[in-house]
Amino acid sequence: MRVVIVGAGVAGCVMARKLSQLNGMEVTCLERVSRDDHSEAGTGLNVGPNAVKALGLVDADLAERITQASYPWQHWRISLTNGTVLFDLPLTKVADGPGWRIRWSELYRVLRDAAGSSIAYDCEITHIDRDPDDPSRTSVAWTQGRKGFRLDGIDLLIAADGRYSKVRRAISGEPTVRQIGVSIFRLLVPASSNGLIDDYEQWFNGPNRLLSFRVPPGRIYIAGTFPIAPDAPIADHLKEADALRAAYTPKDVVPSDQARWMIDAICDNAADLHWARMQEHEMLYRAAGSNVLYLGDAAHGMVPTLGQGATQAIEDSANAAELIARRYAAGDADVNGWLSQFDALRANRMRFVMEFSLAATDTMLEGADPVAGTRHKNEEPFLSRLKTLYRDVGLSL
Repeated sequence: MRVVIVGAGVAGCVMARKLSQLNGMEVTCLERVSRDDHSEAGTGLNVGPNAVKALGLVDADLAERITQASYPWQHWRISLTNGTVLFDLPLTKVADGPGWRIRWSELYRVLRDAAGSSIAYDCEITHIDRDPDDPSRTSVAWTQGRKGFRLDGIDLLIAADGRYSKVRRAISGEPTVRQIGVSIFRLLVPASSNGLIDDYEQWFNGPNRLLSFRVPPGRIYIAGTFPIAPDAPIADHLKEADALRAAYTPKDVVPSDQARWMIDAICDNAADLHWARMQEHEMLYRAAGSNVLYLGDAAHGMVPTLGQGATQAIEDSANAAELIARRYAAGDADVNGWLSQFDALRANRMRFVMEFSLAATDTMLEGADPVAGTRHKNEEPFLSRLKTLYRDVGLSL
């Protein structure tokens, strides 16, 4: 059986590693960047306990490798930038274990090392289409160096090539995108806070939010958000150090030591911030009438409010890899059946995750009251949804 995976990101690596271990399955994973190029992964991320649980049940060795390269995410605290604490949650109350705090580049290194020779690097996709002789199958062409390659009659094409997936656009068309009305910037700096920043925390000044945590080796990740008009670009003057300082400094009150350190770090590095607008696009796990499976951001670009982007890519791929491995080992080579079962397994779960993440963005929107909104997160309805998010990981794993 011929399987092609486009993208050696989070989902692509998990799938490549697992499927390449199956006898008789020919797996090719195509990655655009070179073997050691993680330049697009220069910040940090928190991976939810649900991903740790899902991957641990499907590939315990890989989960342990990531654990060794990360710090545990064990606590979630939300405060105002003046130091007033609004929410203080040990994850043991809502999850079966900790999450991960890790650099994107380090996560990629671990995943790509684990996937080994199943990944081909420096590959530029030049053609993606349904197979001319069998529309239920697909064809992919690419260049690697100066050489051109093409595979026809692909039994399963897995699109794990991110939010701007070439595969999804070629096979299923442009996804509908919704702008949320929140700008976001990201920054990774040396861990010079003298212990002020460690585990996962957030701070509000009005609807303007900071988020920060420490990651190995010796770095601190900072992200900031503030409201903008949903269909407008982020104005250049809002990216300047003076505007950023004003956005996060409380009026008539001295900022906390944590807030002061973060604000100074942001302003000192204003020219190096990575900017984006929060958005989501419609969910799609499988292509109609074809053998294409979308995973991670290719399937469901979503807001990062609850840290579920990379988390759901891991959940997706853990469930997909386990489902395919079980059915393939049982002699079932019905790819259409695999995709139908996976879609039925994941669609409702993913709708819940996307809707919950969007709802949790309420404190970051124009005119929001982050004090009242955050205090509601101490109540049972929110905590109950967190338990569902962090504990219900899928395929009887």
